[in-house]
Amino acid sequence: MSRVLTETEKRQHDKLSRELGPLVLKALADPLTIEVMLNPDSRLWVECLGENMKCIGTMSASSAIGAMGTIAACLDTVVTRENPILEGELPLDGSRFEGLIPPIVARPSFAIRKKAIKVFTLDQYVEAGALTRNQRRRIAQAVLKRENILVVGGTSTGKTTLLNAIIEEIRVLTAEHRLIIIEDTGEIQCTADNVLVMRANKDVSMLDLLKATLRLRPDRILIGEVRGAEALSLLKSWNTGHPGGLASLHANSSQAGLIRLEQLISEATAAPMQPLIGEAVDLVIHIEKTATGRKVTGMLEVLGFTDGKYLTREVNTENQPTHEGSISNATA
Repeated sequence: MSRVLTETEKRQHDKLSRELGPLVLKALADPLTIEVMLNPDSRLWVECLGENMKCIGTMSASSAIGAMGTIAACLDTVVTRENPILEGELPLDGSRFEGLIPPIVARPSFAIRKKAIKVFTLDQYVEAGALTRNQRRRIAQAVLKRENILVVGGTSTGKTTLLNAIIEEIRVLTAEHRLIIIEDTGEIQCTADNVLVMRANKDVSMLDLLKATLRLRPDRILIGEVRGAEALSLLKSWNTGHPGGLASLHANSSQAGLIRLEQLISEATAAPMQPLIGEAVDLVIHIEKTATGRKVTGMLEVLGFTDGKYLTREVNTENQPTHEGSISNATA
């Protein structure tokens, strides 16, 4: 149920709508839109589901500056030459907003990552050819067995959309579980009955929220995206009484996801934590943007860490044999 806006908020939203203009508003209203971008040359670009980016017109620098000023006011912050980066949620719909003004860019620029308005199910991923039936079964198995799942991929590959689909599977298969979700932007969609969502900000880090989570009686701990030292605390929580977790991070393959996790943990401690990773992470899912759309291209079962290597087993399609192997420790 949406919160009723105050008169001040209504005026701010009306002003922001005028400043963004009909091109941006139309793009945001399109259910197929993924991202809306303004470049320093004043051209507006849109990426839609299943399509390449396309230019839809232009936006003046004055309109962009005005819109960012209004967004900053709504977020109770400022955007100035001394503070030229504006990050937060777009007041109109909660989409992720990243804005830049001079001197770090020639002219005002921004990117709006549209908030998902629909949760796609894993069955729909299969129907679209983005997930095989075997991969879909393995994810359901991981949910039921309360295995810890890591979703990895590059920028704009659909990690959050896949997270939402897996969370929906968690809701369906284990409706009795209490879910605690931590993110820094409101992108995760969850329809579970017993759920608590917390958002980090410049004053309260994801690590702070993760520590608080352990006192909030979670059955499952879900992180929108792991970016830093909170990775160590997350793995420890998964490994000590809170299994069945889910998180995402940037990596270019399933195997690289484990190495990236090592790098993030190194921000918290210099001690080797590969055995902890091998014990805490059960399944790594890699999604990428292909010529035919976003697709799960790798799924790796993690069986442990020994002799300087991760013991892994790849989950393939129905028509391919399972391949067992190992990944050398990159820091050894």
